[in-house]
Amino acid sequence: MTKNIFKGSIVLNPVPVVMVTSRNNEGKTNVFTVAWIGTICTKPPLLSISIRPERLSYEYIKESMEFTINLPTKKLTRETDFCGVRSGRKIDKIAEMNFTMKAGKKVKSPYIEECPINIECKVKSIIPLGTHDLFIAEVLCSHIDKKLIDENGKIHFEWANLITYSHGEYFSVPKISIGSFGYSVAKKTTIERKKIRKKLVKVDKKK
Repeated sequence: MTKNIFKGSIVLNPVPVVMVTSRNNEGKTNVFTVAWIGTICTKPPLLSISIRPERLSYEYIKESMEFTINLPTKKLTRETDFCGVRSGRKIDKIAEMNFTMKAGKKVKSPYIEECPINIECKVKSIIPLGTHDLFIAEVLCSHIDKKLIDENGKIHFEWANLITYSHGEYFSVPKISIGSFGYSVAKKTTIERKKIRKKLVKVDKKK
């Protein structure tokens, strides 16, 4: 294949689409979108988000040292985009989008009820990088819609209709997997058992 060279361009795509909610010490709440987010450690459970210092949420999070990650569904694509292009300095985005806010269990920042997955975080450190500062945070707890959990306690994120962001556009996450971790070296009998188990879960979900 023939390839073009793009010097110094970050082309890591697609990325998760998330809305971040935060509350300052005066009790004011804001929501905005973050494209650069990632898991960085298992024990302790840590994730990171990168924020421009000029963003209002940057001020709120730096002041409270807390925030909540909200994973939106396909139905919330327009609302998510709106929260990314409008400033909380000018309008109340939460009221404009008619979000239902619920109190956090471990942090003061609330979470968006309409999002099926919410992750409460406590900031451990902030690292200035350049255009963005990196916020490293510990995951204190997560809220998962019961409809996404099967009888064995497994979370099926593919049932949530989540979305991704790639080069300026939003895309749906496919519901059908093309493989599972370790399938390249697994025995055929193991793979067949997993397929049968997955079919049974789908049938049970339809009942």
